[in-house]
Amino acid sequence: MKTIIPLLFLLFGLVQPVQAGLKILACEPEWAALAQELGGDLVKVDSATTAYQDPHFIQARPSLQARARKADLLVCTGSELELGWLPILLRSSGNPRIQVGSPGYFMASDHVHLLGKPKRVDRSEGDIHAGGNPHIQTDPRNLLPVARALTSTLIKLDPDNTSAYEERLKQFTEQWEQSIRDWEVLAAPLKGKQIVVHHQRWIYMEDWLGLEQVATLEVKPGIPPTSGHLAQILKQMETDPASMIIYASYQDPKAADWLSKRTGIPAVELPSTVGAGKEVSDLYGLYDVTIRRLLEAIR
Repeated sequence: MKTIIPLLFLLFGLVQPVQAGLKILACEPEWAALAQELGGDLVKVDSATTAYQDPHFIQARPSLQARARKADLLVCTGSELELGWLPILLRSSGNPRIQVGSPGYFMASDHVHLLGKPKRVDRSEGDIHAGGNPHIQTDPRNLLPVARALTSTLIKLDPDNTSAYEERLKQFTEQWEQSIRDWEVLAAPLKGKQIVVHHQRWIYMEDWLGLEQVATLEVKPGIPPTSGHLAQILKQMETDPASMIIYASYQDPKAADWLSKRTGIPAVELPSTVGAGKEVSDLYGLYDVTIRRLLEAIR
C-alpha cells in the first residue's frame, strides 16, 4: 500500500492539465499578429476576421460567439470599424471579461491620433466614422503606442509574467523602429505621388509616405462605384493622371481594373492586413509587400 500511494500521486500529477495562457480574440489579423508578438508563448491568439473580409461587415455567427465566450482579452480597432457586428458579439457572448469598460476590452484606436474626423456626422455622406478614420494600421508608426498600451493590458491581466511582457515589448520596439527607418528609406521615391483609392482606408499611409490622394472610386465611403462616378474620374485622369490606383485585398478589383485599362495607370492590390498572401505572414511582411508593390507601380 505504501508504494501505491506515491504512484497515485505521480499519476495524478501527470494528468493535470497544463495551465493555458491568456486567450485573446482579435477583431482583425493585424492585432492578432501584434498580440502574438507581444505575448509569445504566454498567449493563445485567434482572429475574428481574415485579410479577405471587409472588417466593416462581419456576421457574429455562433462559432464566433463561442470563441468570444472563452476569451480573456478582446483586441479590436475601434473607432466604429466593427460597429455593425461587435456589439452583437459582445452581447451574445455573455462574457463579462471582454465587455466595454472591463480590463479585457481593448480598442487600438484609443491610443493613437486619429485622422479624417468628419466636420459633420451625416449618414447620407456614406460610411463615415465620427471619431476619425479607423484604418490606423496602414501607418506602422501607429503600432508603437498601441503595442505599449496592449502590453500594459497584458500585464494587468497576467501580472505574474510582467517581466516577460516587458522584455518582449522592448525587443519588438527596437526591431520595429529599425524597420520603420528602413521602409522610409525605400519609400522615399513615393513622396508626392498622386493616387486614386478604392476606399478611404489609406489616409494614414498617405500621411506617412507623403502620397497625395486625388480621387476615390467609391461615390462616398462604403457606397460602391457607379458608372457615372467612374466616368468623372476617367475625365479627370485624362488631364491630370495619377501614378496608381489602389485597392485592398478584400475589395472587388473591377472598378480599379476598368479605370486602369482606359488610362494605362497601374492598378495595385495592397494587402489589407496580415494573411493577405504567403509573403504577408506577419506584420513585417505586411509593410515589406506594401512598399514593394507601391514602388513597382511607379517604375
